[in-house]
Amino acid sequence: MSPVEAAAAAYPGGWKPNTGSSVPLFEQLRLNIIERADDGSLPPGTRLPAVRSLAAELGVAPHTVARAYKELEAAGVVATRGRNGTVVCPRDEVWNSLSAAAADFAAAARAQGASFAEAVQLLAAAYDRH
Repeated sequence: MSPVEAAAAAYPGGWKPNTGSSVPLFEQLRLNIIERADDGSLPPGTRLPAVRSLAAELGVAPHTVARAYKELEAAGVVATRGRNGTVVCPRDEVWNSLSAAAADFAAAARAQGASFAEAVQLLAAAYDRH
């Protein structure tokens, strides 16, 4: 079994969305897939589970998974290829650098007690200033 096939078979592994979190379920899934694509545990070419299949495994509505996949596709993290499914796209150096900066910011915000919404507000304000 290739690394790509192994990653696909293992996803989502033991990960489950936190239903008690203020972060929407689709956003938790979206962030999890981005994190795994960035750390290499979902290598480029990995075929993600079908929407209904993943929704059933995670115990969420299919719309939740579909929205996460749609937003990931808009961001270039995955590509949907009709009957061939949704696959993880290759990442480039710029994306990896931005991802590392975002991870550092998220860790700092969390360490200082900022909520997800507050961290997003700060990031949006900084983005608008520059």
